[in-house]
Amino acid sequence: MKLSHQLVVGSLAVLVLSACSSSPAQRRQAKNDFAYLETKPLTPWVLPEGAVPQFYPNYTIPEGQFPGKIGRKVDIRPPQQILELIPGARAERQNGEVTLWMIRQDEADRVWQTALTMMEERGIGAVEQSDNRVETSWINWVSEDEDTTLGSRYELTRVEANNRFGFKISLIDWREDGKPMPVTASNKERYNAFMTNLVTSRYDQQVREEATRRAQELVKQIPITMGSDRSGLPVIIARTPYDVLWQRLPTLLPEMGFTIEERNQSQGTIKAKYASPDDQFWNHIGVKPMNLRAGTYTFLFGDLGNRTSVNVTNSAGKPVEEELLKEMAPVLAAIAEK
Repeated sequence: MKLSHQLVVGSLAVLVLSACSSSPAQRRQAKNDFAYLETKPLTPWVLPEGAVPQFYPNYTIPEGQFPGKIGRKVDIRPPQQILELIPGARAERQNGEVTLWMIRQDEADRVWQTALTMMEERGIGAVEQSDNRVETSWINWVSEDEDTTLGSRYELTRVEANNRFGFKISLIDWREDGKPMPVTASNKERYNAFMTNLVTSRYDQQVREEATRRAQELVKQIPITMGSDRSGLPVIIARTPYDVLWQRLPTLLPEMGFTIEERNQSQGTIKAKYASPDDQFWNHIGVKPMNLRAGTYTFLFGDLGNRTSVNVTNSAGKPVEEELLKEMAPVLAAIAEK
């Protein structure tokens, strides 16, 4: 693996405040008024002789030295959120460090392997590496809301506590324009989250790729017939789980002559415009053409466990005739087989 690699921070960091101003510094600063910096020091309240003071403690200003940035040095950007893309994982943030906790050992193993894969794909080098710990080489971050190129090094560690299995990300070194700088709490908060999101995004991508491959294999052998739903109404029945069929619908429906306009997996709906294919298509699949008029239709998919029901409504929201569903079933089956 290479010892350094330039990573461009994605839309999560850039788009939130990119339209607020043209200067990177201004994107991190409050706009205009810093008059509060000229506030005169507080003076003791002088009471008339003999007066007994009575104060509400709710508004007592605490005394002491409280280090922190003020004025233009205050970073107003919202905290970077951890993307919850790993099912069942819980993100814990403590002192700027991030730990992803999982219940099962095999899940933690998979996340750990995902992190190593992500590092290799992005050319992130490892200064030290063991079965449970990796110390990365320098990673360069380029962002529209930063004035300079930022560099960071991380420690990735596998941890275990209370019958949970974790993956911990710690920012250990920092530099700006190539110059070593102290690792601040703000650096940890933001760039530990960025690194965590690289891992969770890669995990999500891997899960989706596996689901797509699985769907492509399974959908080729899906028996598609006519049947009825729980209310006894006629529907098309695809003998495969809903999630498997959904993965192939964006390719199946267009081949049948439907142009997809909207789709919602949680609601099980796809809105599409139909235009009948030419005679060559019908001859190719060896199925009688459908007598479906050109227009906009909505497909309704029902999760029946190991099966999926398919119904269709017209632009007025009324179910199409049973005869049209009977014509559509063999077309859908022929497309799935091919």
